Amino acid sequence: MGATDAATAPVAVTTAKPTDPADSTAATAGSVALEAVVSTPIEPASEPGEEDEFDVNEGWETRSDGSASAISTIYAHTYEHGRRYQCFKNGRYPIPNDDNEQDREDMKHAMMLELMDGELFHAPIGDSPQNILDIGTGTGIWAIDAGDRYPSAHVRGIDLSPIQPTWVPPNVDFLIDDCEKDWLATDCDFVHFRFMVIILKDVQTVLQHAYESLRPEGWIELQELNAQPMCDDNTMRDDDPVKHMYDLAGQAFGKFGMNVTLPKHLEPMLLEAGFQNIRCIVKKVPIGVWAKNKTLRLIGLYQKIAVLDLMPALAGRPFEALGLSQAESQVTLAFARKALEDSKVHRYFNYYFWIAQKPSG
Repeated sequence: MGATDAATAPVAVTTAKPTDPADSTAATAGSVALEAVVSTPIEPASEPGEEDEFDVNEGWETRSDGSASAISTIYAHTYEHGRRYQCFKNGRYPIPNDDNEQDREDMKHAMMLELMDGELFHAPIGDSPQNILDIGTGTGIWAIDAGDRYPSAHVRGIDLSPIQPTWVPPNVDFLIDDCEKDWLATDCDFVHFRFMVIILKDVQTVLQHAYESLRPEGWIELQELNAQPMCDDNTMRDDDPVKHMYDLAGQAFGKFGMNVTLPKHLEPMLLEAGFQNIRCIVKKVPIGVWAKNKTLRLIGLYQKIAVLDLMPALAGRPFEALGLSQAESQVTLAFARKALEDSKVHRYFNYYFWIAQKPSG
């Protein structure tokens, strides 16, 4: 990689290939080949206003018994503080599923495409997978893209909320279901998760379901945000308002049985489920447009907007679970919102990409 390429690389990360199961030196079923994490800081722009011509504008199924009451519950919604939540497994997921949240999810998909150089995943699944499962599909945008890229594959997205479009590629469909319950899927080539681990109550059970749904030598990939703002150059203080907001969010999600820092601790859980050839890639994602690299500034803009758009949802069920009043929540969010405008503070998130394979035996 030349100097120009290095300057435009969206992340600093080793790109070692996964162990080939067919190789005589391959890892055994219990072994792990973790990818080295490069801790090189993101280079900030020399001036906060440095822009480099950067332009910021640049069908459903259900596994229920089929009764009318069950169907109506799946497609029903409830409203709190002007936001819409699904009724199916009501209270299971503390974030709304309304148009605002769907737009935020689609924007995060665009961000991930930038972060991953246009790819949908890192797992070496080959050129002709036949069965792909997308867990926590949300708006279905990843599943639809996967269906377009692999027209010979059947792609199924699973989610609690029936918010997916009806006009989709003929090889794509959606199932409204709870992934923490038993799965019906079998013989999958690839199981994909994105932004799911921190909102699951029983991650180990879900990983076991994924393992059982895969064919021998099939792959799993989890693309997860570790929801702790980080900083390499001490520009983020210990009492930083954005950090404080995410500390509260972590406590709040804990009230729902979730762990927002679990993404960095998935190795033993993957091993317990039976996976081998485990890799972990860690990518730094700036919060805001403070990075020198143009691609990272675009990614950082997406991330900043995603944080801003999440704030009203945090003031609902999550902060209420902590006993915060609406006034207290709004003050917390106002300080965080103001702090995000300071490009001299170089916050970032770590994104963890876990790739693992089911053994051949």
